[in-house]
Amino acid sequence: QVQLVESGGGLVQAGGSLRLSCAASGRAFNNQAMGWFRQAPGKEREFVAAISWSGSTISYAKSVKGRFTISRDNAKNTMSLQMNSLKPEDTAVYYCAAGAYVRMVASHYDYWGQGTQVTVSS
Repeated sequence: QVQLVESGGGLVQAGGSLRLSCAASGRAFNNQAMGWFRQAPGKEREFVAAISWSGSTISYAKSVKGRFTISRDNAKNTMSLQMNSLKPEDTAVYYCAAGAYVRMVASHYDYWGQGTQVTVSS
């Protein structure tokens, strides 16, 4: 089992920055790829970014590429998402997820956190 806990969400003005963190625990975390997804009200959960265990493979959604940066620290069992130049359309609940490989499909990921709210005001 893997337990995931997100933190760092909040309210920010458009153009601002936030840094999300995901703390992982559990032996099964080893060798897992990790990803961020988000879900806005009335919309489906969508892929944001993902990173492989080694960090050698990283993928971003087109909507966030160049603005968001995903990273991880395996020694600390943590993953982060640095979000810059935030836009109102980035408003959503952000979820941390763990799975075997870097994939853009939510169903690939086996473990999920509870989510953290990000609200970007215009």
